[in-house]
Amino acid sequence: MKIIWSPIAVDRASEIADYIAMDKRSAAGKWIDTVFSKVEQLGSSPEIGRVVPEINNTQFREIIYGNYRIIYRIEKKQISILTIRHGKQILPIDEILA
Repeated sequence: MKIIWSPIAVDRASEIADYIAMDKRSAAGKWIDTVFSKVEQLGSSPEIGRVVPEINNTQFREIIYGNYRIIYRIEKKQISILTIRHGKQILPIDEILA
């Protein structure tokens, strides 16, 4: 199944990696590599993530990686990576339902 990254998800991943790199550049690279690896798994197993509790719709799911939520939507022919948020941040519903 095809995986599409939204501009917001790309921006969030970049912002998080930049933040991690302020402390340790190699850790930021490893974080990005692992995020992409986890997302690639969705191509063959799109339902491995849990349903996003704020939405409670099986089409919207998330993978937890460390302190972060990788939020995605399962569609007919693709998986859309919607955003990445720290687990302690409030999830703006309009950010993923837009």
